[in-house]
Amino acid sequence: MGEPQTHRASRKIAASPEVLYQALLDPEALESWLAPPGARLRVEKLDAQPGGAFRFVLTFDTYKGKSGANTDVITGHFITLTPGELVLSEGDFTTDDPDFEGAMRTGWHFQPVPGGTRVQVVAENVPPGISAEDHEAGLSASLANLARFVEQT
Repeated sequence: MGEPQTHRASRKIAASPEVLYQALLDPEALESWLAPPGARLRVEKLDAQPGGAFRFVLTFDTYKGKSGANTDVITGHFITLTPGELVLSEGDFTTDDPDFEGAMRTGWHFQPVPGGTRVQVVAENVPPGISAEDHEAGLSASLANLARFVEQT
């Protein structure tokens, strides 16, 4: 089993930090943008407060899931919610595969820049079964989806 990993992705988005922050805490918004191409997200629970729990189910068109034939189930809680600056959470995949076990910490950081906001996603303690290449591509796809979502609303 490999060492825990840290993966990152960032993107400038033409929206305010406050708008982006809200897009991470609204279940309907998350369902419309968070899933990468070829997947759909269902938010089963989202209690957007420090210590509040969440449960997400990703269903993939072709990808083998970590929790079932074509699904990933992620349960976790929010650690820090700083409006317009940071959404920090910790989540676990429901899995029997030790390569995908462990609490992964994900931070969404918002930094105002001319013309918008620099959004950086930092995933820490990434389970060894998730390759940096695949994860960073997925994070980048989610950032592109987020940009499309907030720039058209």
